[in-house]
Amino acid sequence: MTIMENKTMNDPINRPEHYNSSLSKVECIEVVKHMNFCMGNAMKYIWRADSKGKAVEDLRKAVWYLECEIDRRLNSDGN
Repeated sequence: MTIMENKTMNDPINRPEHYNSSLSKVECIEVVKHMNFCMGNAMKYIWRADSKGKAVEDLRKAVWYLECEIDRRLNSDGN
């Protein structure tokens, strides 16, 4: 089975259910691959916050990544 064929099935490696659980049926990776690391990770944790039973933990992780991104921007170019 090819990687592309695996993407049509629900499996924890190629198509994790918690990354594809939005009503839009858009997979999280399709959005976050256009972001930098910290912003993408923050979005990933927000995206799946209600899908794994650890919403507050995932939201705290998102905040952590957002704080890292804010620090990076403040220390690199003043934005």
